[in-house]
Amino acid sequence: MSTIASRRKPPRVGDAPWVRRSLIGFVLITGAFLVVAPLLVIAFEAFSQGLKAYGATINHPDTRHAIMLTVITALIAVPVNTLFGVAAAWSITKFDFWGKRFLLVVVEIPFSISPIVAGVAYLFVYGLQGLFGPLLDAYEIKFLFALPGIVIASMFVTAPFVARELIPLMQAQGRDLEEAATSLGASGWRTFFSVTLPNIKWALLYGVVLCNARVMGEFGAVSIVSGNIRGQTNTLPLHIELLYHDYQAAGAFASASILAALAVVTIIAKVALERRGAGRGRKKVSVASATATETNS
Repeated sequence: MSTIASRRKPPRVGDAPWVRRSLIGFVLITGAFLVVAPLLVIAFEAFSQGLKAYGATINHPDTRHAIMLTVITALIAVPVNTLFGVAAAWSITKFDFWGKRFLLVVVEIPFSISPIVAGVAYLFVYGLQGLFGPLLDAYEIKFLFALPGIVIASMFVTAPFVARELIPLMQAQGRDLEEAATSLGASGWRTFFSVTLPNIKWALLYGVVLCNARVMGEFGAVSIVSGNIRGQTNTLPLHIELLYHDYQAAGAFASASILAALAVVTIIAKVALERRGAGRGRKKVSVASATATETNS
């Protein structure tokens, strides 16, 4: 009896039934009020005036332009940030150099700076009274209150997403596989596409999905650098604000339902990628265990 008692695991925090129930209940209630309730309100209000009114709002020229501008911004910003994230993660995890910690801090800066502050900073850099504003104006290059400013602001806000998904994974994987491939004569590009990319592809896709959702939903920085001109420089989040200020609540909720649907699709893609990646990980572990068993036998 004493031996069995000594082998029992010590009690953990939360083992008591009332603690578990209280924590789970608190999470469910908080999630219902903070997450589920707003989504249900958006869905209800979007169709409160019927499908015809919903379709009229979505097919309005200003709404279509806002959607198109949002999509174009994502098509430019997401690939560029993907390349930046892969390059940053590769540099930080595969090389040793002076300033490595500083580079990691640079990558994480957008997480700690308010998007509004970033938008104002771009005004002082590319605005007419800014650092490069007079030069851009001399060559008649319209940067702010146009597509380039919207893209740059969106890229700043979403720059860390891909890198922060890849860095922990690539650090855990180490450099052994790449060094082995290089020692066998593989070039840098061959090593990347044959060794590194297959091992990081699920984390990469996960980061791309999050980056895309954040680009399409960005409001703060874009509202500063775009000028929020109706039908010209307002993205979908800005268009929703204009409709709300014009007391077109149904139209605002109808437009917001597009972003809400994007959020749902993002969550589904996130779960699917996590399951796919976990399944591949378990498969590799099983294969490795079977190989080790055969070797030992």
